[in-house]
Amino acid sequence: MSYAIQWVRSLIFIGSMYVAMLVVGVLYLPWAIATPRGAIAGCHAYCRWVRWSATWMIGLHTEVRGTPPTTEVMVAAKHQSFMDVLMIYGAMPRGKFIMKSILKWAPIIGWFGLRIGCVPVDRGKRGVAIRKMIADVKAGAALPGQLIIYPQGTRVAPGAKAKYKTGTGVLYQELGQPCVPVACNVGVFWPKRGIYRKPGHAVIEFLEPIPPGLPLPEFMAQLEGAIETRSAALAAEAGFIPRLTDDHIVS
Repeated sequence: MSYAIQWVRSLIFIGSMYVAMLVVGVLYLPWAIATPRGAIAGCHAYCRWVRWSATWMIGLHTEVRGTPPTTEVMVAAKHQSFMDVLMIYGAMPRGKFIMKSILKWAPIIGWFGLRIGCVPVDRGKRGVAIRKMIADVKAGAALPGQLIIYPQGTRVAPGAKAKYKTGTGVLYQELGQPCVPVACNVGVFWPKRGIYRKPGHAVIEFLEPIPPGLPLPEFMAQLEGAIETRSAALAAEAGFIPRLTDDHIVS
């Protein structure tokens, strides 16, 4: 398939995602207003639709490996694109994200995000942001679920490097919950920027949980080692070959 044809198919697919977001948001709005279960059902429906439509619109098949958690845990995931967000959330019954504060003002996404229990955090001052995370998460204990956080704080392309932020370790210690690492190779097919989406086989993988109670340095080392090692293996499985220019630091 030529690049131009795939680019056009990608553009149509992206447009359809926004249309579907609007349709699902309107259809599930009354139920979501009545109960958070309606918002959760709407978000799950949207995740299923995007994964299904990606298979025939752009030739991108998706797979969830490992065992998605169903109990109260913290989920620390590799973040490469919007698709890994949908795959991770759609695989669990009551996911909720640590999300950028600005997203709460986004149409549909922001309101539904707050309704399912997402925790908005202003990242302007790291120390203040960490304390606010902990306070907001504890205050939202009445909404049980799987708390999803991206320890690198941003989307990181395959082959690129980014520091693992200590806020993840602080939450792990304060919550006293197991942490489930998640690896992925989605960025091989769905880049951080641009329209083009590659056909192929995108994978996220839930890894072995890290038990609670570890010292912060040990936890952070285990988390980064598990996610980075497995994400690199999944990228290689997808045919990704790192270039010298890929080994750079993302701030």
